[in-house]
Amino acid sequence: MRDADNEHAPEMKGAIPVAFESGSDATGMRLDQWLTQKLGAEFSRSRVQALIRQGAVTAGGKGVDDPGRKLKAGETVAVELPEPEAAEPLGEDIPLSILYEDDELVVIDKPAGLVVHPGAGNPTGTLVNALIHHCGDSLSGIGGVRRPGIVHRLDKDTSGVMVVAKTDRAHRALSEAFADHGRSGELERAYVALVWGAPERNGGTVDAPLGRAADRVRRAVVPAERSDARGAVTHYRVLERFGLEGSGTAHPGRQRSPTPPGARAALLECRLETGRTHQIRVHMAHIGHPVIGDRDYGQAFRTKANRLPEPLRTMTNDFPRQALHAQLLAFSHPVSGAIMRFEAPMPADMAALVTAFGALQYP
Repeated sequence: MRDADNEHAPEMKGAIPVAFESGSDATGMRLDQWLTQKLGAEFSRSRVQALIRQGAVTAGGKGVDDPGRKLKAGETVAVELPEPEAAEPLGEDIPLSILYEDDELVVIDKPAGLVVHPGAGNPTGTLVNALIHHCGDSLSGIGGVRRPGIVHRLDKDTSGVMVVAKTDRAHRALSEAFADHGRSGELERAYVALVWGAPERNGGTVDAPLGRAADRVRRAVVPAERSDARGAVTHYRVLERFGLEGSGTAHPGRQRSPTPPGARAALLECRLETGRTHQIRVHMAHIGHPVIGDRDYGQAFRTKANRLPEPLRTMTNDFPRQALHAQLLAFSHPVSGAIMRFEAPMPADMAALVTAFGALQYP
């Protein structure tokens, strides 16, 4: 082992130097622990330890190779961060609908059927693969790897607006905003959902914590005291009810009053106060109005399609996904602070299904 007190860390080719000053509160802390806090969430403690052992860190102008070294107040700790590595997974030439792009971020209209991130069963052909190819060298590196920073996800079969970070600083800021659910800044998320039946009231709130279901892939409403329970709040508004007695062609956005009984389906606007996995889908099923086409949470309602007239019956049975679309996303730009607001219209398949329900006559 080299003498850490007398040998300087070797210069790393293409490295990016950063330095921090230790305050009095750092006295006695482990170097790896303190440095992990300073570098942010994109650098795990194990990765920081590896950088220290590789000779990429100096403290007080001297090389350090012991992650457990205790800090003193007033020390300058410098790190030579390696240039971002080549992206993994590899980029793929997959068409994207880009709503906005700058040096810090990219906003897309994600199509249904596109998985966001590679994983089991989907090693390629994902949004991440597409963005690596599209962005190329404009990705400055998230956590030392040249890749896009995913700050929120849409389910594979949910379409709509997503924002993705291209730099570390944008990723950190956007991640904090989404984790905070917009309480300390501008964050607005609105979806449209075509659901079975219709809520009795024209609007309401579902405040029901979510946790893992028995199969550990799906989510379920669970007691708040359960260890895996996470608070979840969805606000909804009825945009249109379909299949009402005496109704003809619907006019989306126009609310009939008073509320007639017996709606076959409804188009809702759902706004997220929190962003849990499958939140809207679980919450709508919880109040008895699952999203049409949802094979995970609306299976018990599939027979309702058999009571519909043709060709709507076949159209509904053949609809390959949940009829859920992320229509609106607004947030503060992570660098300029400007309010960014983006909307995406319903994709053709969902718009056609909504139109077909809008023409539904009450039997």
